[in-house]
Amino acid sequence: MKTNEFIQQLAAHTNKELLFQYQENILVGANYHITEIKNTTFDTVDCGGTPNYWQETIVQLLENKNELDRKEYLSTDKALTIFKRVNAIKPLLMDAEIKFEYGNDSFHTSVMVVDSLTLINNQVLVKLAMVHTACKAEDVCGIPSSDVASDDSCCGPTGCC
Repeated sequence: MKTNEFIQQLAAHTNKELLFQYQENILVGANYHITEIKNTTFDTVDCGGTPNYWQETIVQLLENKNELDRKEYLSTDKALTIFKRVNAIKPLLMDAEIKFEYGNDSFHTSVMVVDSLTLINNQVLVKLAMVHTACKAEDVCGIPSSDVASDDSCCGPTGCC
C-alpha cells in the first residue's frame, strides 16, 4: 500500500479506532503511539552487482508501558493529524510504500507491510504482514528467493556474493 492510499483510508474513515494486527489474532496494544514517521531511501547494490534504489515510508508504533490500562485505541483522526503535522515539516513520500515498524517484549522489532485494511464496526483494522528476505540477483545466483535464507550456494560457483 502506498503512503497516499493509507492516508486516504484514514480520511475516508474518520472518527474510528485504528487497530494494528501484527500476528494472527494479536493486536498492538491500545496503549500504542505513532512515535515517528520516516522517509527512508534505499540506495543499494545486490550480490549480482546491480544497483537498486527505492523509497519507503516507515511508521513506528510504540506501546507506552505507562498506559497499560488504556482501553481506547488511537483514532483515525488523531493519526491523520500526526501525518499532516509530519508532512508540513518534512513532506512525506506519498508514492512510496508504507510500512510499519513494531516490536514489544514478546515480539522482535520488525518492519511489516500492510496486508489488508478492513472496516469493522467503529474500527479500522490494519493487518500487517512480515516482509521476507529476497535475492534481487536471483537470475545471477540461480537460486529462488525463497531459498536465500537457508541456501549458501549463492556464494558458490557463481561468485555473486
